[in-house]
Amino acid sequence: MNTETLPKDITKYSAKELKAALAEIEAKKEKDREAYKDLVEQAVPKAIFTLCAASEMISNAKTQAFQFFENILKLKADVYGIKEKQQSHTFSTKGGEITIGYRVTDGWDDTVSAGIAKVEKYISSLAKDESTSALVDIIFNLLKKDAKGNLKGSRVLELQKLTKKIDDEDFTDGVSIISEAYKPIRSVWYIEANLIDEDGTRTPIPLSASAVDFSQGYKFDFNSEPVKS
Repeated sequence: MNTETLPKDITKYSAKELKAALAEIEAKKEKDREAYKDLVEQAVPKAIFTLCAASEMISNAKTQAFQFFENILKLKADVYGIKEKQQSHTFSTKGGEITIGYRVTDGWDDTVSAGIAKVEKYISSLAKDESTSALVDIIFNLLKKDAKGNLKGSRVLELQKLTKKIDDEDFTDGVSIISEAYKPIRSVWYIEANLIDEDGTRTPIPLSASAVDFSQGYKFDFNSEPVKS
């Protein structure tokens, strides 16, 4: 029974016809859902294959670029008589600029908690008056952890500066423990590239799937249309 040709007035249906019509609707819905699942099964492997190929191409390009500058850095060390130990190196020409380097994430050993406890003990011993409230706020902010529950390494230097202003043995020892517990970890090697126009304007070259735009002429506008219920 084709439900599209039947009148809209369901009172004209017999019980048997209604049951058959509902069964037909459910069968079509199930068939459409199976077709959707089949399309997903076909699309995912194709997308994975394409993205794996792109990932390998980017990996090869990154490796080749680092190899170019590895030789240049060796030559630089020979020419200038010093091997620089820095996180990044930037090379510029008239039409472009390349930066290679590595990123560092904060890391701590288990003794950091002892250092923090000592510093917090000192803070709690301060009198809560106007002359000390500002100092208390400063120290608490420096000990504030990030969203992952880690102390920020950049704040250790600020704590060390405070030890020169605060003459307290426990506070100084606590900061020292925190400093010695700091174990930065090298995370990823990165490369950044910019095109430089004649007027000096820099245009970043996108090197990740998130940064790069779609191919010219393509627009993913699924979200601009309401989903039909």
